[in-house]
Amino acid sequence: MSRTAQPQFLRGMAEIDAAAWNALAGDYPFMRHEFLASLESTGCVTRATGWNPHHLLLGDPERPLVLAPLYEKAHSWGEFVFDFAWARAWESRGLKYYPKLLLAIPFTPASGPRLLCQGSGGDAEQLRAEALAAIAADAAARHRSSAHALFIDEPLRAAAEAAGWLLRRDCHFQWCNRGYRDFEDFLATFSADKRKKARRERRRVAEQGIEFELRTGAQLDATLLRAIHALHAATFHRHGHEPYLSAEFFVQVAAALGENFIAALARREGELVATAVFFRSRDTLYGRYWGAVGDFHSLHFEACYHQGIEYCIQHGLQRFEPGTQGEHKLARGFEPVFTWSAHWLADLTLRDAVARYLERETTAIGEYADAVGQHTPFRERHAP
Repeated sequence: MSRTAQPQFLRGMAEIDAAAWNALAGDYPFMRHEFLASLESTGCVTRATGWNPHHLLLGDPERPLVLAPLYEKAHSWGEFVFDFAWARAWESRGLKYYPKLLLAIPFTPASGPRLLCQGSGGDAEQLRAEALAAIAADAAARHRSSAHALFIDEPLRAAAEAAGWLLRRDCHFQWCNRGYRDFEDFLATFSADKRKKARRERRRVAEQGIEFELRTGAQLDATLLRAIHALHAATFHRHGHEPYLSAEFFVQVAAALGENFIAALARREGELVATAVFFRSRDTLYGRYWGAVGDFHSLHFEACYHQGIEYCIQHGLQRFEPGTQGEHKLARGFEPVFTWSAHWLADLTLRDAVARYLERETTAIGEYADAVGQHTPFRERHAP
């Protein structure tokens, strides 16, 4: 490791200057200092919640070479890349799986950068290699079972593979803007029966007297943001879970991100009955949080998918990542894409077992993506 890139591990986002972090973060919203710091300052991400900040810094704090959101995790919740079976295998041998190291955005299954590197080309490649080596060395020195990098971009995937980390892929569904003029132009690419169903779906929402308004974080006050959070939390409660995020996080992050925080507000006779929250970068929309006061026909599809697609077309965004799960997204014009994670495991015997498992899983995921790709609504199948 170069002498100019000695690793330091920070106990929170408050220990790094926001301007220095954001100079490397670009406009990907989940790596902005504001987003990560709000998670910590509102108590959503702390040692008490099982997310102990351990952020990586290579270089000088005022002129960092690499920055990364790193956590010591006391559990595997809120990650969306499941390793519970790996934990059981570790513990069945009398080994301690937790805490583990996690290079990820808490509660955010959206692909993007996880290592922020100064420079480009070969210099950035070297820094990524040094950062992965620093994470693995820290895990080994402190007897951690493993280190995991989730929803990584292509440069980090290549660096992890070169460093000998195990790669794992999954299949999510995303929307691609192929230069559509408006929503009807998009629907024109559907087969006749699928186009009819999509129009009927949107019409049913309107027939229930529900109207939509989109507002940015700059246009939302604290009272409305707490109402949005209450709808989001109610969805978790109906499924017997506590929400990961607090109302105060919504208030802080909306104010901090401004135009890059978007809420689709569904009202019926003036009353807020549902909402979907999105984040955006220069070219991509990310669907994140949803909630409703009750069960309205087709409202989830309209709020979470159709409103987002329409926004992307109107604003010239190229991609829409609506979140995890859901073959039902296919009928709304989303297509299968691969997402990646990378894993460093300390125990060589268990590493070999996981490697064999991932080989089988990778084949199965490829077959699944190919199979579901046959069921998009388009008259002509698009190349991935």
